Amino acid sequence: QVPLKPGRSLMDWIRLTKSGKDLTGLKGRLIEVTEDELAKHNKKEDCWICIRGFVYNVTPYMEYHPGGEDELMKAAGTDGTDLFDQVHRWVNYESMLKECLVGRMAVKPVAAPKEISSTLSEEKKQLNGMLPEKKVLGASAKDLIPSYDWFQTDSLITIVIYTKQKVMNTELVIVDCQDKRLRGEIIMDDHSYLVEVDLDHAVQEDFAVNIAEKVGKVEIVLKKKDNVHWKMLGQPLESHNTFIKRTDRGLFYRKCKLVSKTEVTHDTKLFCLMLPKSTHLRVPTGQHVYLKQIIAGTEVVKPYTPVLPFLPLDFKEPSRHDGAHIYLMIKIYSCGLFTQALDHLQIGDYISVSNPEGNFKKSQVQTSEDLFLLAAGTGFTPMVKLLNFALTEVSCLRTAKLIFFNKTEDDILWRNQLEQLALKDERFEVQFILSQPAKDWVGKQGKISSSLLSEFVKRSRKDSKVLICICGPTPFTEQGVQYLKDLGYSQEEIHTFTA
Repeated sequence: QVPLKPGRSLMDWIRLTKSGKDLTGLKGRLIEVTEDELAKHNKKEDCWICIRGFVYNVTPYMEYHPGGEDELMKAAGTDGTDLFDQVHRWVNYESMLKECLVGRMAVKPVAAPKEISSTLSEEKKQLNGMLPEKKVLGASAKDLIPSYDWFQTDSLITIVIYTKQKVMNTELVIVDCQDKRLRGEIIMDDHSYLVEVDLDHAVQEDFAVNIAEKVGKVEIVLKKKDNVHWKMLGQPLESHNTFIKRTDRGLFYRKCKLVSKTEVTHDTKLFCLMLPKSTHLRVPTGQHVYLKQIIAGTEVVKPYTPVLPFLPLDFKEPSRHDGAHIYLMIKIYSCGLFTQALDHLQIGDYISVSNPEGNFKKSQVQTSEDLFLLAAGTGFTPMVKLLNFALTEVSCLRTAKLIFFNKTEDDILWRNQLEQLALKDERFEVQFILSQPAKDWVGKQGKISSSLLSEFVKRSRKDSKVLICICGPTPFTEQGVQYLKDLGYSQEEIHTFTA
């Protein structure tokens, strides 16, 4: 993120879009845009970008873009869909940029020679949700694509999903069942399989999810509201029985109730959200969710990494949280539109929460002997579950060290808990570093630097397996990664959290 000029906040942008001003320069007309035409509009003062086949004049948005003008200019005059998906997949650009819509990209006529007509029919298949097999998983793909079946008793409906995966656990299964609409998603690396139907009859709110981990079988057991015989499971919805890349899936939200809000520091609060009874969802370690709110008629979305309600100090056994709650540690910015709206939520209010996302895999920690966590401010949030997981479940772990950067002592999140944990577990060490300390601060001071890192990030022995995780504002993360590489750590040993 870059600092925006005064009067260029998200709220100011929403006001501008509602002012009736012509933001496209086309006086309300929509046009068909050719590639040649799009390419002409590639300057700051005249910038068009295509996202998913729609062309937007983003010139008026330049000064309002939180990532800065340079980020937008990377896609000037071109199709920016891939770039957009890498950085902002969750942003509701249709809502944010609807007043900037120039029109649709013109479809190029394709003359299909005979030899490529077969690939065209495969492409069509892909649009219908079934991936062409050879594109998915090589020759034996058909044997690996999941399938489902269902059966009933007088009182129950059981949907069985055969994932054909050897490794299956509760975090990889997300089920929502609201108003007869059942949505069951199975996460399989970077793909997902979806069962989505409008059920034939009503079911009760609570249901069970059973997983046979070794054979990769998932059962969703629903309770019938009435003891009637179902002729069919229900009407398949558009994405039913599809196996596609997760990034092509789109985010799914459910409404969660705010059950508590507690102060962590002068400007940071711990929000506890309760999932509906009709949802089964566990957020994996190192992954984030998106919160969605409608502010002044515009959908606004922001990513947050769930934390634990507190740092468990007794690491004899893995801590089991009930799975019904999501805890989020959120810094409230005085001029932040989204966090102010969050702060104004009352206990009992609802907010939309997405499925989990993120590319962190637990296996990265499972073989680590030395774990280093570099966090700045609320960049501490992904470290909470990670630390808990490492100290409870990673048997080869020798050291876990948190290097925590903040401005002042008052900004340090969970300082007391971290110090308690360091006393309790000899593998864990925490180092606080302040950039604007008071006169009586006796600890380390400064910002992230090569010399600070060379002092604190050291292997416990010459060839020990190291994982270094880093999270904070973009400049902090980028500088940190560069310093670590200069100190001889490889890309494989560094994981950056972006949310």
